[in-house]
Amino acid sequence: MARRPLPRILSSGSASITRSREFARSAADSATDVLHPLIMITRGLRLLAGAGRQKWAATPKDRRGPTLFLVAACVLVVALIPYGPLLALVTVMGAAAWKGRERTPVKTGPDEAETGRLQALYEALVPYFSTADDPSPLFAHGGDWDKVFSGYAFDGDGRVSRLSVAYPAYFTDSEADSRARIEQLLHAKSGRGREYRFSWDEEGNRLVMNVLDALPTSITAQRFVTAPGETVLGFTDEDAVQRTVPVSDGDDTRDAPGVVWRTGARSTEPHLLIAGQPGSGTTTLMRSIALQALQQGDVLIIEGSGTGEYACFTGREGVLAVECGLAGALSTLEWAASETERRLIEANRARQSGHAAPEDTRRPLWILLDRPSVLGHLAAADGGPDPQELLQVPLRHGRAANVTVVMTEQSDTLDGLSETVRTHTRARVVLGQCSPAQIESVLGLEPHTTPTPDVPPGRGYARLGTGPVLRIQVPATPDPYDDATSEAQRQAVLGLLPERRTAIEANVPDPMTAETVTASVGIEGLALSD
Repeated sequence: MARRPLPRILSSGSASITRSREFARSAADSATDVLHPLIMITRGLRLLAGAGRQKWAATPKDRRGPTLFLVAACVLVVALIPYGPLLALVTVMGAAAWKGRERTPVKTGPDEAETGRLQALYEALVPYFSTADDPSPLFAHGGDWDKVFSGYAFDGDGRVSRLSVAYPAYFTDSEADSRARIEQLLHAKSGRGREYRFSWDEEGNRLVMNVLDALPTSITAQRFVTAPGETVLGFTDEDAVQRTVPVSDGDDTRDAPGVVWRTGARSTEPHLLIAGQPGSGTTTLMRSIALQALQQGDVLIIEGSGTGEYACFTGREGVLAVECGLAGALSTLEWAASETERRLIEANRARQSGHAAPEDTRRPLWILLDRPSVLGHLAAADGGPDPQELLQVPLRHGRAANVTVVMTEQSDTLDGLSETVRTHTRARVVLGQCSPAQIESVLGLEPHTTPTPDVPPGRGYARLGTGPVLRIQVPATPDPYDDATSEAQRQAVLGLLPERRTAIEANVPDPMTAETVTASVGIEGLALSD
């Protein structure tokens, strides 16, 4: 059969039709631009009329008469005053133009890209939240993600920043391995390089994932408003603690959520252990604690690394000794053990006689020991006692004697800590880049957030006793004698240091030398034997 030719209007008039369409489209666009003010005012009048109609419908019937009379009186007054109708017309047109202006449409749901991300997350969770025996599964390949994702939010880059997931009741959410697989999957699919917090609601079968903001690093060393026996270790999330501390952040003063550690006779966690890699901020935290402890007590500083990080404390009021060598460290720790026993005896005698404890037994004594593993290695090579053995008395009885022990150690040498140290240092801080397994080995509990690969100095996790694991950022407390320290931070640390001892006191033999310490230990031993 021969094909019929196309009509002439379709075969030869396509070009004219295209030109006609372009002309009509351009004419419509031009008309829209010209008539845009009229369209806007018309839309505004329609909205104003609708609002007036709703207002009239909401007015009670017994008040409609007075309302109508009031409106009529206003119209009469406007009509009688000079230029009243013109001003009223201008006012109505202005209100209509403002009411009918184009507004940015409110986003009521995810766009195409965000929908694709949610669908990808849904498909990735199907193998973990579904079984072949489930007659009506919540998760199925090709299913609808709206049924399980009840809440979600995206950041400026289009990545998921908050997600609420409803999972089936048969999922083993009570097992740590099962939860870890889901958290790892959501972490990888939502974007790496951010810190996530996962909240499991076992009763409601719901998982909430939130992206946490980075903790501020601009808070420097300063006088914190705390009660006696309280030490600010750092700052954490606002919803993690119930207490805030006023701090100076640059030129502003604000309330920051602080991780406050309580020491003293009624403390449940009287001693602290700090772990971290080199450069993670453990020494910074130790300096911050020393500056706060010197406000109301005396401090003994023993530095195992011997790098001179605590040279700024030498000769200061309240600093009993700053030791870097093995002999001085052992003598200082022997004196500390004897001083702890003396305080216990004096306090016991005072209680038996019905008097208050002496003032010198109530003044806090802080023993700050940085990297004892180095001193232990040197002591083993020299055939002497391990410094950790001399800490048994302060660790076991320090709470009753107002003696507090703070230790720092690198993460790779924590195995060298004695059982006494591990048992009595129930307040723990982990700083630097660590895996969840490493954090759990120190704190005894996995964090509720995913550690990021890159962290600033002083960033880590803290746990006080059996409390929750908290994110923490240590206040910047650098060595003021370091050339890399900024002038503002140098002056901040130097302003917190106590005054140096006078020249006359400096000429007197230091009471913490090896000879005098040995003599004092002998005297205390005789007193104890009596």
